[in-house]
Order: sequence, then structure tokens, then C-alpha cells
Amino acid sequence: MDGTSEKDPLRARLEQMEKQAELGGGADRIAKQHESGKLTARERIELLLDPGSFCELDKFVTHRSSDFGMGDKKILGDGVVTGYGTVEGRQVFVFAQDFTVFGGSLSGAYAQKICKIMDMATRVGAPVIGLNDSGGARIQEGVESLAGYADIFLRNTLASGVVPQLSLIMGPCAGGAVYSPAITDFILMVKDTSYMFITGPDVIKTVTHEEVTKEALGGALTHNQKSGVAHFAAENEQAAILMTRELLSFLPSNNQEDPPVQPCDDDPFRAEESLKTIVPSNPNKPYDIKDIIRAVVDHKHFLEVAEHFAKNIVVGFARMNGRPVGIVANQPAVLAGCLDIDASVKAARFVRFCDCFNIPLVTFVDVPGFLPGTDQEWGGIITHGAKLLYAFAEATVPKVTVITRKAYGGAYDVMASKHIRADINYAYPTAEIAVMGPEGAVNIIFRNELGKAQDAASERARLVNEYRDKFANPFKAAELGYIDEVIRPEQTRARVIRALEMLKDKRQENLPRKHGNIPL
Repeated sequence: MDGTSEKDPLRARLEQMEKQAELGGGADRIAKQHESGKLTARERIELLLDPGSFCELDKFVTHRSSDFGMGDKKILGDGVVTGYGTVEGRQVFVFAQDFTVFGGSLSGAYAQKICKIMDMATRVGAPVIGLNDSGGARIQEGVESLAGYADIFLRNTLASGVVPQLSLIMGPCAGGAVYSPAITDFILMVKDTSYMFITGPDVIKTVTHEEVTKEALGGALTHNQKSGVAHFAAENEQAAILMTRELLSFLPSNNQEDPPVQPCDDDPFRAEESLKTIVPSNPNKPYDIKDIIRAVVDHKHFLEVAEHFAKNIVVGFARMNGRPVGIVANQPAVLAGCLDIDASVKAARFVRFCDCFNIPLVTFVDVPGFLPGTDQEWGGIITHGAKLLYAFAEATVPKVTVITRKAYGGAYDVMASKHIRADINYAYPTAEIAVMGPEGAVNIIFRNELGKAQDAASERARLVNEYRDKFANPFKAAELGYIDEVIRPEQTRARVIRALEMLKDKRQENLPRKHGNIPL
């Protein structure tokens, strides 16, 4: 008998084990997964990665538990598919939880599989993408399962700011399991089939007597609109995966690289005539800041992040002459563009992400101040507003700021002003840079005069116009060098691109330290 025929039984065994592993929990459970509108773990990976690029690791790993009859219930792969592949030719690591195997519940062995690819990702400098679809800790394993979660949380934390980490919630994600996605950079959820919560509806009903559905408690729209926990809400799994591929196209593979540049056939010096009229002449009239963003960026394409949460501030990714940038912009169409608690936290988190991964920041400013009210003050607007100030001040990436209209009070300072190390600061002729609006300023400065005036209304109107002429324009700030150039709106694209080109080799470092103490 020759050597080849001797190996045939082993080859046959290998093929059988591979087929067995690929079946996960079996045909019936796969059918049930499909019936509930969900793809399997392997189908998700296939959609996410470039065709034929997936290299699976630990395909034959099984759990080590023998309690509660688990010794007789071993499935190859043990409920999670792990490995590496490429997205648009760039290396990524991926794990996909398999709900068909023990409800996707996490065991010690399962956790080790995830930890292995996370360790590899940080060693080679590539993003980690987690596809979450799990019933939580495997109860039969007790503390070993809890230890497995903690091992993953530690790696999420150590990898933060080193490699991008993306979490797709494709089904349940409950209890302690939610903390891994929460530490990662972006969370994408699927409407109607995914949910996240620490405590489920049944426990809530027992403890607080509230009745709530899984969807209302922790569904995609809940976390995109109310809590801000998630950053994207997709109509279905396929859309979530396509969104992930697009998001990755803006990000570098690790913190030592620059974000990927794409060829650009959109004229970098294009004058956008629509910008002449987008900002209204009436300073109290709202407009959509996204009209300005889209007019300025390459091909008018803007990938908004957290678009359903804290809509008074807009954040997201775009390209300027082929180079990715992070955009932060006040939204005068919502709450007049005021900064509040949610907007400050949303923008601060985004600014810090961009700074971690060498993505330049372009900031559009139209902010009348911080939102007043007892809810905001008692909710800690001082601390939360300071987070955004801290994030902009700490950031060392290129920072270009454009003031389109109002920049009042402390909010002027916070929104990437020259004083917190913005590199280039532009303003439109419509910019109003002052401690506060003309009406409020006149009421304070001329309180006594107005009290004595025979015709207080006309005197107030005169003083308001006088104050507006003096301060409700960018020229005083330009005289002081706080504004580098007052630009015509139609020149915005060309000016921002030239500034970013000039700054592309910027080198700036903060003082040596273990880490700062951001006001959390």
C-alpha cells in the first residue's frame, strides 16, 4: 500500500470534521436562524470579507465542561467562528458568534478563541470586527464563562486606540456581554432583529414592575435615538455589513498608519456657488449644516455617525481631495445648534477617535452657546461640556475650523478655536464672534442707560445695531489673529483642502504622561 492511500482515512476524517464544524448547531437550527430573518455566522463572514480571503482558526475547538451533561454535548468550533481575511484587500480579524450552537453562549474555550485573534490583531496592527449574536454567558460553565468575558474586556481596553474595533449587533447581546461592544469604537445594530441591554424585560418587570419589550428596551432605534450607545442602525444584516465595509474604508489599519487615500477626480479647487446663499442673512433663521458639509467634501459624500442621536451636532467621515477627514459641525436646524450634554459627549468621543487614528478634523461652527436649563445644569453640562473642550484641546491631528455664523461665549472656545490649538481657523463674512448675542449684551452693558431712556425700545434697537456692527462680524477676531482668514463661502473647499495639504506632515506631541484625566 502506498503512502497516499494510507493517508486517505485521515483525509476523510478531516473532511468530515470540517463539514461537521461548518454545520454549527445543525440544519434544523440553521433553518430556524433563517426563519427569524438572520444569517448564520459563516454567511455573515462571507458577506463581510473579500471572496475567498477568510482563513479560519480554531475550527475544531470544543468546550471543556462536563457538568450538567455537557460532556456529551460538544460541537466543533463551540459557538464562535474566528479568523482573518481582507476587506478591499486590507487585513482584518473577525469573530462571528453562532447562535445555532448553544444559543451562541460564551464558554471558556469560546472566549480563548476570540482572545487569540484579538492578540494577533494588535500584534500585526489590523482592525477587529465582532459579529455579536449570543444569549450571553454559558450558565453551565459558571465563573469560567465570566472569566472569559473579562479576558475579552481587557483586550478591548488594551487595543483601544491601537487598532480600530467595530461591533455589529446581529441578534441578542445581553448582560455582561454588552460591555465588549461598549468599549469598541463603533456599534452597528440591525433594526428589528438585534438588541442590547444589561437587564432584560423579565427581570425589569420583577424588580421595578415596568413592562417593556426587548425592542423598546434595547433595540436598534432605541440605542441610536435615545441612549446613543449605538452609532448606526441598518435595515437588515446585509446593509449593516455593507456599512461596515464603507466605514473601514475611512480608517487606517492601526494607530501608526495614516488613513487610506483614494484617487479623487472631484476638483479640489471647485468653487461651490450654492454656499453663497446657504447661511441666511437673518441671524435667527435656521439652515441645515449638512448642506455646507456635502457642498465642500469630495463628491458630496458624507458618512454620518450617530445621525439619530443628539442631532444638534453632526459628526462623521468624508474625504477631501481623496484623504479621509472627520467632520464635527453644529446643527443650527436643531436647538439652534446649542451644545448640550448629549451633543458634547457624542462629539468628544468622535474627536478622540479621530485623534487616536490620525484622521484630520474639520469643524464647522455655528453655536449660540450651551443649552440653558435646570435639566442641563443638574445633569452635569459643566463636566460633559468639558469633555468636548478636553478632546479638541488634546487632539494633535491637523485641525481646520470654519465659523459659518455664530460663535458665542464659552462655546466659541470649545469648538476647535485657535486658543485650544486649532491649526487654521477660517470665518465667513457672516460670522458673529462675541461673548453673547447683541440683544443679551446690550441688556447687560446698557442696563442703567436703558432704564433712564425716554424711548427705551428705540434706544435698545440703536444700541443693538451698534453692538452688532462692532462685534457680530469676524473682523475683530481677524485683527487679533484668532481667525487666520475671512473667506468667501464658495472658496471653502479649496481653502480647507489647501490647509489640510499644508498640515499633512504636522508633528505635535503632548507632554509626557501615563494618560490624562478627562472629566468623565
